[in-house]
Amino acid sequence: MWALLDRGDAAIVPSPSYPIHIFGPLFAGADLRQVPMRSLADPAAREDFTGDFFRNLETAWNVGWPKPRVLVISFPHNPTGATVDLDFMQRVVDFCREREMIVVHDFAYADMGFDGYKPPSILQAEGAKECAVELYSMTKSFSMAGWRVAFLVGNSEVVQALVKLKSYLDYGTFQPIQIAATVTMNEAPDYPKEICSIYESRRDVLIDGLGRLGWDIPKPKGSMFVWAQIPEPYAEMNSVEFCSHLVRECDVALSPGVGFGPGGEGFVRFALIENEQRIRQGLHNLKRGLPKLG
Repeated sequence: MWALLDRGDAAIVPSPSYPIHIFGPLFAGADLRQVPMRSLADPAAREDFTGDFFRNLETAWNVGWPKPRVLVISFPHNPTGATVDLDFMQRVVDFCREREMIVVHDFAYADMGFDGYKPPSILQAEGAKECAVELYSMTKSFSMAGWRVAFLVGNSEVVQALVKLKSYLDYGTFQPIQIAATVTMNEAPDYPKEICSIYESRRDVLIDGLGRLGWDIPKPKGSMFVWAQIPEPYAEMNSVEFCSHLVRECDVALSPGVGFGPGGEGFVRFALIENEQRIRQGLHNLKRGLPKLG
């Protein structure tokens, strides 16, 4: 964001969104238009997701001054697991080209598509290199969490601006990490498929188990997260209260939806970071600590 925004500029970020997408423009001193999107938050309301997204995007552009310079998106989406097709990406590119905006697509879950779904790159859209950049990280696909080995592709001017900025900020990643990343990509290029299969299996164990408890959630087609509305018997609690209840009564830790922006209130996020045995233990604990379900 430091390469794209300055004080007095504006950026659009959907709500809910991964926190750094929200705070990145703020760190750069820009104004943030955080656009709440119910259809993004609620998996049961995804039928009109595209229409809802672009209606809100149009409103965010039309209302206020200055006009936004940057749109930040990420699909498959964290925290909601929402997915899109290539037609959606084409509409994003067309929208930004018409308004001389830059769209930053965080493609962290590029390899996390389930049930035969293959997430599209925004760079597959016609004209994308005029207005789009895309980030890919080895964090999820190659299990290199913490090392932050990643790359940016797309619009050449934006890429070069980031190169220049980083030349002032740091010198380079610790060489053994660079070597490990290179060896991994050269010698285990199919590893992301294995990882995807593991997350898909964990997703099924979790959602099927929650369904047996009476907490019905649609299965996301991507990401490593499950996004769930707070069950009706506990709807009087906000997301922080509900997550605190689960820690106290179930020894289960979830992320409260409000932590991902105002559009996330009323929801919680499961992370598929435990093996299936641990997930089943967590389900057993939820059954004990949520007696109103069922």
